[in-house]
Amino acid sequence: MDNTVLLRSEAELAINEARRQKAQRTKTLGSPIQLAGVALDIHIEENFAWIAENTHVAKKINLETGSISQIYKGHTAPVTCLTFFQNGRGTVGRKVLITGSWDQSIKLWNTDTKALISSTVAHDDFVKCLFVVPSAKLLVSSSSDKTIRFWDLNNVVEGKALASVGSLSAHTRPVECIAGIAHSETKVVLMTADTMGVIKVWELEKESGPQARWRSNLQDTLDYHRTRITEILYGSGQIWTASSDETVQVTSYPPDPPLTRPLPPLNHPLPVRAVLPLALTALAEPYVVTAFGDVIRLYDVSAPSEPEVLGEIDAHWHDVTAIRLWMRCSRNKTGQSRIEPWIVSTSLDGTVRRWRLSELAASTPESPAGRMKAAIIAPFPEPKGDAKAGEMTEEEERELAKLMGED
Repeated sequence: MDNTVLLRSEAELAINEARRQKAQRTKTLGSPIQLAGVALDIHIEENFAWIAENTHVAKKINLETGSISQIYKGHTAPVTCLTFFQNGRGTVGRKVLITGSWDQSIKLWNTDTKALISSTVAHDDFVKCLFVVPSAKLLVSSSSDKTIRFWDLNNVVEGKALASVGSLSAHTRPVECIAGIAHSETKVVLMTADTMGVIKVWELEKESGPQARWRSNLQDTLDYHRTRITEILYGSGQIWTASSDETVQVTSYPPDPPLTRPLPPLNHPLPVRAVLPLALTALAEPYVVTAFGDVIRLYDVSAPSEPEVLGEIDAHWHDVTAIRLWMRCSRNKTGQSRIEPWIVSTSLDGTVRRWRLSELAASTPESPAGRMKAAIIAPFPEPKGDAKAGEMTEEEERELAKLMGED
């Protein structure tokens, strides 16, 4: 037998044993909600988490109880991403769930009845990301096929496929992340990020007419990351990015002339999977939450040039895939309402975990929350779907490894 194969097998056995032991030690941390598979995307509204899962379904889960409220079945491969669009205003409006999948399709769902509204073959390869610009009624999708496509959300009608209203094909690698902002109903600034570490900034303008398309004009190309960008967010004139180059970076955009030098990156010991700048959320505080390996870290960035690590939690026994803010709404015995900030994390360990922000802030690498010592293990074994109804094939497992690991 090839010695390299033998050594790799021994290393994998050691990693699996270490993870098995860690799974036992961390089994109650973060009040875990056990999933049937692995969450590849998550969206939080009120006290519910909407999960895109590798078991070919999307789910709505009650974050208070951990119970499943709704399951959306129809995709024939792992669901990689999800988002929402409010069709109409106020109480007469209907919230539409939008999901993307390895089966190359985008599906729209009625969130009240769970009925499938429409299904559109959107790309020639896996759908990687979905981004909605509500005021422009525009859906943007990206894919492993290296393209970005635009879809009209003006007429979300039962049974009709999405109408294509434009596309971009300037990237040379798969596009995994999208961010942007609308300046009006007809003008949008879009940021697209790929697995080479390249960010392209576009100005989109909607043509006039009954079947108007969106024209695109490339404004800028940013290449300050060395490799794959795993998340991109934009707000308050800042682009936040997480990358496999082990950094989180923040860039003023449009560029701020008074700045004499760029803000320092937030350096990590491993590739960074997720970033959550709380200043861009409803909490509006100068903190940033990041995830690398199976660890969640909290930074104070009130002095942007001197970021400070406030807390660190060894949160999961496998890679964290996403972190989100949950403004938990509850009532005390007297009926008074209380809103408390929590962080919700998903992981390749198949769990959703919940953390008080105050708990994360009180945790340090020397004294982690739950009296756990940080144990970062690398490289990482790849996940296997364990739901009987949506068991993954060998090919799908390899593609999930590609999806979650280096491109």
